[in-house]
Amino acid sequence: MPSFDFSSEADQVALKNAIDIVNRQIVARYDFKGTSAKIEFNEKDKIITLFGDSDFQLGQIKDILFPAMEKKEKESVKRLDLKTVQKISGNKVKQEMAVRNGIDTELAKKIVKLTKDLKLKVQTSIQGDTVRVSGAKRDDLQSCITQITALITDYPLKYGNFRD
Repeated sequence: MPSFDFSSEADQVALKNAIDIVNRQIVARYDFKGTSAKIEFNEKDKIITLFGDSDFQLGQIKDILFPAMEKKEKESVKRLDLKTVQKISGNKVKQEMAVRNGIDTELAKKIVKLTKDLKLKVQTSIQGDTVRVSGAKRDDLQSCITQITALITDYPLKYGNFRD
């Protein structure tokens, strides 16, 4: 019985490359000279931290970061969970952004409900942070892929692990 998995994993190499590009641009830009503007990436916790002198400067860093991330991996900005801006010392500010990996239970339940509403001859099951879809025909699975990816646009979904 053919099957595949819906999943959502961030490409760590592409993310790290985008952050390195942004750090080089921050160092090279004239309007960031002499400021505390920088960006850090904690690979273990998957947290991006932006540092700046003001909220405006954080916005400028985001304006550099988001296109760089999109260029490396399509729809990667949608998986960021932006935290509130925090004041550090004096007039310095920082903002943390968590990189979400996997499919949370609410989204998995939504995918299962949507596949049942499509009335395709497929079965879905939630397996941790992935959703397995199995069916008798490949055409049903391919139809499921196209329709679910068209319906869910607020979070980047990947499909893979196709078994025949």
